[in-house]
Amino acid sequence: MKFFSMPQTADATSTGMGAKQRKHMVARHRHSFDRHGYSSSTLFWSSRGLQKVRFKALSEIGVEAWDSLLDVGCGFGDLFGWLGGNDLPVDYTGIDISQDILNKGMELNPELRLLHGELFDFDWPVQSFDWVFLSGTLNWNLHDNGEHALRLIRRMFELCRCGVAFNMLDQRHVNTATLGDLQAYDAADIFAFCQQLTSDCQLRTDYLSNDFTIYMKR
Repeated sequence: MKFFSMPQTADATSTGMGAKQRKHMVARHRHSFDRHGYSSSTLFWSSRGLQKVRFKALSEIGVEAWDSLLDVGCGFGDLFGWLGGNDLPVDYTGIDISQDILNKGMELNPELRLLHGELFDFDWPVQSFDWVFLSGTLNWNLHDNGEHALRLIRRMFELCRCGVAFNMLDQRHVNTATLGDLQAYDAADIFAFCQQLTSDCQLRTDYLSNDFTIYMKR
């Protein structure tokens, strides 16, 4: 796949995933939650340890204590607890399309600000948050040649004051035949797209063999 052209989008209300795609995603996460409960497996992580490795890579963009942070596809809100446990308490907002998973997250952490929906459901003004993070959510295959992922990246950057950090599966080191509903990406193509939005970008491939993280700063 090549990701060099800027996707054509309208306003934030018209750029989310399609209704059929969203229904499928919600049902898949409901089934996973019913099966696994509060577990990294519910979120399709192979282990909680690898989830934490990805969190660490995201955080190294430069988050400081009490910065505001939007977590896109937040799941149970585990990023909030990981940051706090590493002396990085933040003003946290999490969003996710699975109400089942959010309900469990709010049960575990009643103080968390967890909102139901995908990013384009919300009409936040530009630069509403210091940081916007995303871990894993872009790996779902929506069968649109990655266009939704590019729209999401652009919207995340619109919403940040300081920067964006997100990760994706690296197709150079993934057996795509085993991915099922997931997809992997060409890191160089995604990085080139991000450089169209800001010249202050960094590509990291040094923390897991099958994953990459991109930092985008203002």
